Formats: sequence, structure tokens, C-alpha cells
Amino acid sequence: MIARMWHGRTPANEADAYVDYLRETGVATHESTEGNRGDLVLRRVRDGVADFLVISLWDGEAAVRRFAGPNPDVAVYFPEDDRFLLEKEPHCDHYEIVHAPSGVGPTR
Repeated sequence: MIARMWHGRTPANEADAYVDYLRETGVATHESTEGNRGDLVLRRVRDGVADFLVISLWDGEAAVRRFAGPNPDVAVYFPEDDRFLLEKEPHCDHYEIVHAPSGVGPTR
């Protein structure tokens, strides 16, 4: 199982609207992609900026590619992201899940 991690930042006053937008775009697209096991959307607001970390869980690399395309390390953006984001980070990170809570992934 793979965890795909993406980071973005918005002005703090746009944070709630961006959560709604994330649910309509990235999260909805993840959930409709075969092999997605769910998402965590984390938010931290500090000094007028909201940091977001989206951790999507996937059955494996093939599932990530179904969402991200042939180069899964490249971040995927949606049409209105420019309206919200302070910058667009070009890449995502991927980690093999080697231990997780019951029902989330493999445990050893």
C-alpha cells in the first residue's frame, strides 16, 4: 500500500473555502479512482497562512498512476487551484505503508 503526500498553502481567510474545493476536486477524483483507499486532509493555520497536507492511500503504484498519470511524482492540479494556492509545488512524495491502524493498511 502506498501513501501519496501533497502539500499546499492558502491564505488563512481562504482555508474553509479551499477545504470545500479540495473535497469537490482532488478528494472526489481520488475516491472515484480504482485502488484509492481514502484520504486524510490535514490543515494547520499559523501566521495568516493555512498549510494543507493531503495524504491519499492507494493499493499500489498502478493505482497511483491511474490518478496521477505516467509520472506519479508530479503533483496534480485542478482549474481553480490558482485562485487559492500561494504557490504550486511541482511534486508529491510517496511512501510504502509498512504499519498502519487496523483496517487502513498492512501491519507487521
